[in-house]
Amino acid sequence: MPFFDKAQKVLAPNQSESTVDRYLSLLKKALLNELNPELEARLVALAHSVLTRDPLDLRELTGIRETEWPKLIREVREEGWAIEMKERLPDGRVIPRRDLRFLSEGAHTMMGRKRLDHLHACLETVCREGVPGDFIETGVWRGGGTVFMRGFLAAHGITDRVVWVADSFEGLPPPTLSQDAGWDLSKEAWPSLAVGLAEVKELFERYDLLDDRVRFLKGWFRDTLPTAPIVELAVLRLDGDLYESTMDALESLYDKVAPGGYVIVDDYKAVAPCEVAVEEFRKRRGIRADMSFIDSAATFWRKP
Repeated sequence: MPFFDKAQKVLAPNQSESTVDRYLSLLKKALLNELNPELEARLVALAHSVLTRDPLDLRELTGIRETEWPKLIREVREEGWAIEMKERLPDGRVIPRRDLRFLSEGAHTMMGRKRLDHLHACLETVCREGVPGDFIETGVWRGGGTVFMRGFLAAHGITDRVVWVADSFEGLPPPTLSQDAGWDLSKEAWPSLAVGLAEVKELFERYDLLDDRVRFLKGWFRDTLPTAPIVELAVLRLDGDLYESTMDALESLYDKVAPGGYVIVDDYKAVAPCEVAVEEFRKRRGIRADMSFIDSAATFWRKP
């Protein structure tokens, strides 16, 4: 599977390339918290100190730029991965611990730079080539990915597409299917993944992007997606992690993706049940379109 190539730019009439590019570049930096990485570095350093029970020199926090923490955060933010930390137990044993609370504590998306750049390229391509349809993300966390979709439409003055924001806004469902056994990502196990609807709407407001071109679908995908009033999609971005969530989204929405539209799978190599769902669906539907990797975990294909 090859890695994606960035698309060419598409500009609306009377808009200079510098104006559009600067706005969208700044929007991505804000969503990824690339504008103030020192704050997140301090949070991660403090968390590491608590987990390892190693005292933290306050001078390290004030001089955080000179430490390895900002570099580590930049590296993991490229692909949206968690930071590996060790936890020292009271009996002296040290165990690995990956906690998503410290992955993107200061960011509004867990995509990482590569995936957000790729989303940007997909939006550019469908608009440049006239692929019809709306944009949707199924599983939005804090909403940063869909905020960028709406910002893209605003930057280009596009008024005939809608951004759909689909999420339970209560975290992931507890695993009920055999394919999801051992993958409990529910609110009880991972409270940091459960972000409420009010918080996501507030994020859109913070970026001045909450309007009637943003539509929210609240609930489990099996309940909301089959009857969602979506006519056609140009970009379908799946971020449901589990087999059940991924399959529910594909079953309900794939037929609405226009020819030339993109299907993006955020968790393909990160969560094993997600890969199983995608492969089963593609095989059952006879989908032979090549898949390309965005980074080491996320992948995508274009609908023929």
